Amino acid sequence: MARLLLLSDNIMFLQIKKLSKEYRKGDTRIIALDQINLNVEQGEFIALTGPSGSGKTTLLNIIGGLDSQDAGQILIEGQAQIKGSDAESAFWRARNIGFVFQFSNLLPYLSAAQNVELPLLLTSMSSKKRRERVGAALELVGLADRASHYPNELSGGQEQRVAIARAFVSSPKLMLCDEPTGDLDRKSAKSILNLLNTLKTEFKKTIIMVTHDMIAAEATDRRIELYKGRLTQASVCSEVFLSSGKEY
Repeated sequence: MARLLLLSDNIMFLQIKKLSKEYRKGDTRIIALDQINLNVEQGEFIALTGPSGSGKTTLLNIIGGLDSQDAGQILIEGQAQIKGSDAESAFWRARNIGFVFQFSNLLPYLSAAQNVELPLLLTSMSSKKRRERVGAALELVGLADRASHYPNELSGGQEQRVAIARAFVSSPKLMLCDEPTGDLDRKSAKSILNLLNTLKTEFKKTIIMVTHDMIAAEATDRRIELYKGRLTQASVCSEVFLSSGKEY
């Protein structure tokens, strides 16, 4: 099977330093993130948990460059995020970040292969190389035979697999997943978690996953909890996962 390029090994992959973000709603000041500090190693699979409104998605969006912080710093492999024009930011995200959301967000008028190819259109990659990368990504997620199918011809689980292939196809440094199993039945959710763990173990991808599902969280290496914009708990999930005898 064709393989995508792997990242080189690094010790401290992601550093978040004193990250803060607040919003204003009329005269009310809402603190979304309050002095967040977090280190993530390359190849680590982290679950970000906490009640609604605790700042999970805000943190994910800032890490991915979809939102900006009021204070603090984010370093990926020792380099700060690109803060330039919309085009420059989009190019940086396409090269460095892969996004997976609760809903697949596939474009309905494009085939599975065309949806997966989208991030590569922001690169200088040749059309031949793009086809090779798309084919490898779809093969990895088990949908090589569905390349020409449109989203309405796929199941929910298959759509999410295409979305993961799209997030992975450009070989990003970091994958950010916001409730990727939240709209799936347990069998499909298990399949998606297995796939994410394959990306972690075989391709050394660093993955941060927002989830309300504690079963999904147990399938990761570490669970980090946010409450009212602050980190309140961190636990090693793999030990629980392994000792429980659960399979995903």
